[in-house]
Amino acid sequence: MTAVDQEYLKVIVFQLADKEYAIPVANVQGIEKLMHITRVPKTREFIKGVINLRGVVTPIIDLRERFGIPVSNHEETTRIIIITLEEMEVGFIVDSANDVIDIPADAIEAQPEVVGSNEEEFISGVSKLENRLLILLHLDKVLNP
Repeated sequence: MTAVDQEYLKVIVFQLADKEYAIPVANVQGIEKLMHITRVPKTREFIKGVINLRGVVTPIIDLRERFGIPVSNHEETTRIIIITLEEMEVGFIVDSANDVIDIPADAIEAQPEVVGSNEEEFISGVSKLENRLLILLHLDKVLNP
């Protein structure tokens, strides 16, 4: 297979704590600065509430809480990544959204078995690129409570 024939997955890379995660660009509608989130009573802890984004009411999920990572104060770099999945639009609060990269399809490995990890069920695979380890998220499972 030549380099031209190789398939790539275009992803947005974002940070939570000290790890880098990736989601397919095809699912991303935009990246927004943190804005006022209206709390919705009687929802799960990781659902922070909703925002009104250009006339669309969008639920917001704090991925740190969803994955059981200790929650930190929001910084200047904190972002909301707006994703769509099967007609549903949701925002993910992340520590920072770093860049857009192409991952060669053959550089994506199956999720390693990690015993006792809370986030393992949300991982679709991992990719080692140069000196980076990217964790690819399984969006269906992240959004399924």
